[in-house]
Amino acid sequence: MSSQELADFLRRRRESLRPEDVRAEAVLPPGRRARRTPGLRREEVASLAQVSVSYYERLERARAPRPSPQVLSALARALQLTEAERDHLARLAGQVLPTENDGAPEDVPADARQLLARLDGIPAYVVNARQDIVAWNAAAAALITDFSRLTPDERNLTRISTRFRDTLCNAAPGSEPGFSQQIAAQLRAASVLHPSDNALAELINEFATRDPEFASSWRNHAVRPIPGVRKNLHHPTLGELEIDRHTLALPGSAFSLVMYTAEAGSPSATALKSLRPLRSPGAE
Repeated sequence: MSSQELADFLRRRRESLRPEDVRAEAVLPPGRRARRTPGLRREEVASLAQVSVSYYERLERARAPRPSPQVLSALARALQLTEAERDHLARLAGQVLPTENDGAPEDVPADARQLLARLDGIPAYVVNARQDIVAWNAAAAALITDFSRLTPDERNLTRISTRFRDTLCNAAPGSEPGFSQQIAAQLRAASVLHPSDNALAELINEFATRDPEFASSWRNHAVRPIPGVRKNLHHPTLGELEIDRHTLALPGSAFSLVMYTAEAGSPSATALKSLRPLRSPGAE
């Protein structure tokens, strides 16, 4: 269990809730005492979760024993956590075991490589928990960039978003609003599952110094599901395109598949079909 991370997460979520957000008058009666700090008080969260005040205070001080699944569920309800935040809370509390291969690259599943090859004309690539692009098809290279010309360290979504934004087609991740917050959420989840991954820790520190939005989201434990994104972009040969980016977790692994599609029958869909591969598909 990451006691300090769990304590920080609980405190920040408690401070983000206002008394008027919690509709439980019997538990939170109107009070006359002025609030010196933002959000709910510790005793209010304890009351809502039906745990002792002393236990909850010890949780926020990183001094309590591992909370049970029942306590975690009660805290999640009291703090009005989203599904993604509930999952993050469980990971912080040790309800999801960290992986045992921290620091060691995991092989891309064979079925993921086969799927990439079958997505003929649909730009797609595979990323690992660090958001490294570890495999891609020819259509992705034609739409975004020739990944084979990048070093393994450069083939990372966070680094692509900051170092290559001016030179890559704006289909690349990082060219849409909210990217920094989203990548912070994904790396936050990865850091809990891979606590000994030094390369991941270095990447997080690097990006936090480069991007204030990332740093703020990281400090606030901003976790969220990966959304679909619609992008209007200008491709150097295809012109104006309207495409959707989809991210699908690959079951049984730490990898995700990212695909770019366009609405069937649209000019953008026709344009995507005309992509001319730069090189044969690749992988790290």
